[in-house]
Amino acid sequence: MPSDPDAAAELTSWSGQEDTTLDLSGLDASGADLSGADLAMGLFTQSRLAGAILVDTDLYRAHLESAVLDRAHLTRASLVKAVLDGASMQAAVLSEANLGSAELAEVDARSASFRTARLNGASFLNARLEGADLTDATVQETTLDALLDERTVVQGLSGTVYGPARIDEHGSLRELAGLELELWLNQRGASVQVLNSPTNMVTYYALVSDDYPRSNPQGIVRRRQAGDFTSDEAFTRNLRWEPTEYLRLYELGHNDDDHVEITAEEAHQFISMITRKLKNEATD
Repeated sequence: MPSDPDAAAELTSWSGQEDTTLDLSGLDASGADLSGADLAMGLFTQSRLAGAILVDTDLYRAHLESAVLDRAHLTRASLVKAVLDGASMQAAVLSEANLGSAELAEVDARSASFRTARLNGASFLNARLEGADLTDATVQETTLDALLDERTVVQGLSGTVYGPARIDEHGSLRELAGLELELWLNQRGASVQVLNSPTNMVTYYALVSDDYPRSNPQGIVRRRQAGDFTSDEAFTRNLRWEPTEYLRLYELGHNDDDHVEITAEEAHQFISMITRKLKNEATD
């Protein structure tokens, strides 16, 4: 039980009843162990839950506005549609947690762990994610209007996001949106598409020769540019875009293969063709 007598009394009363919503609003339940508890729709506005153990806890649609969750353990917790606006989650552990459609406006999640967390539809509006770990987390139409820095880990982060994000580079802030944000994330090991990326900053090329004309090229590559960022990728037999040195080596005179610029529609036609071909080979 927490040391705060009011919080302890509320927990005792709640645990002795069925189908009762826990209300710890404004109370200090720091260090409490509520692992596996059903706290759906719970009221934790301005609660102190620092260091609380909330492993496998169901916090569906819980109200956690301005709550203090610093160093709390929320591994595998369900925070689907939870409201965490203004909450402090510094160094909290949310590994494998589900934050689908959670509201996280002005959340302070510095150094928090979101490893393998599901962040689909979550809204990080003006949030702080400096030093946060998003290794192998998934995003789907997630709003990443957040402050990141060089310590923010995005290795294996995958899916789709909306920007813009702000990057703290040694005390200097830079706002990145669209393709520029996409390249910043993906050059750090993510596989993310920024949905508001402009398409006119992508150039496609077909690898051609006497045996492989433009209509049936040997392969295709693309160059994406935004500001100071340049990313070259080839569409591979793994049926995805992967980094390539082809264009850089060609520009340096180290590659004799030839290529021609093609349209995005031609590139998409090639992708459809090679996808069908490889899938047919796999079933033969």
